[in-house]
Amino acid sequence: MPRFGIDELSMFAARLLEAGGASKTEGEVVGPSLVMADAQGYASHGVMRIPFYLQMLKKGEIISGAELEILHESNSTIVADGNWGFGRVQMGDLLELALDRVQSNGIVAATLRHSGHIGRLGEYCHEAASKGIVAWMVANTHGTAKRVAPPGGTQPRLGTNPLAFGIPAKPDPVVLDFSTSATAEGKVRVHQIAGTPCPPGWLLDADAQPSTDPNVLYNEPSGSIRPFGDRQDYKGFGLGLIVEILAGALSGGRTSREHPLNPKGNCALLILIDPSALGGTGHFQDEVDQLIEYVRSSKLAEGVQEITLPGDPELVRLEQSQQNGIEIDEAGWIILSELAAELGVTNPANLH
Repeated sequence: MPRFGIDELSMFAARLLEAGGASKTEGEVVGPSLVMADAQGYASHGVMRIPFYLQMLKKGEIISGAELEILHESNSTIVADGNWGFGRVQMGDLLELALDRVQSNGIVAATLRHSGHIGRLGEYCHEAASKGIVAWMVANTHGTAKRVAPPGGTQPRLGTNPLAFGIPAKPDPVVLDFSTSATAEGKVRVHQIAGTPCPPGWLLDADAQPSTDPNVLYNEPSGSIRPFGDRQDYKGFGLGLIVEILAGALSGGRTSREHPLNPKGNCALLILIDPSALGGTGHFQDEVDQLIEYVRSSKLAEGVQEITLPGDPELVRLEQSQQNGIEIDEAGWIILSELAAELGVTNPANLH
């Protein structure tokens, strides 16, 4: 598989987006964000999304240059409309507003609706936690991309509905970021592009029978992604249902329905908490640090080398990517290369 340096791939992604109709600023924000997802092991949220973003841009489902509109605000709330702009730009701007406000108000709840795909929730939570702020975030697909069927059902009714937390800690924040389904839709898409089967346990076909064929999710009638939880999948689906309500209804956006009322996108709810406004920053940090040390001190089971906490795999993968570059799936790279040739963008140098 081709391998590229982080900086080179980031510049390529930014130029590709700009050549496809994004502004220079949008390209410089969205491109590196996608590459950083790849660098941390999230190909589902990486550069493979660029062709889809540009298709949506052509259709008018993403609008370049759209302003983040603040519809209502108070000392501790911000209600925003993304006006179908690039989600990473709109959510990033909203995060900055919320971070400024939490310093003086202790707790801030911010919502976003009518936004393009906002990317990895963990990226925003990590940024907040790196500044000493506790972050919690949920998102839905604005009632459009139905991928998850209820336990016992055969028809998808919810999106993959992720949630994430960011906790300030030393030396690095604890970041928990996962879909309420067995996997993210983007990971299924990666297998579809590559022409490879999905791992067992991810998918059900249109008759609710287990399948490893990624195409079952995109055929008609469509299959579904299983809720997380295996035999206790009602827990994953229940959590996804709550995320759908918190993200879609509280934001003033949309929840899942038979006939979607808008393009594909995201609604989101972000809650930030300054520890100094509650139990105190010093106490909070001491308790978090001792808890992490205590958990990591557990006696290891046979064959296990260390205890892994949320955020650890991403840090390890990022270090590897910084040293060795980022591998891009061959089939996915062919699509990007063809798009680059069409738009007149030069490919980055392959490290192999």
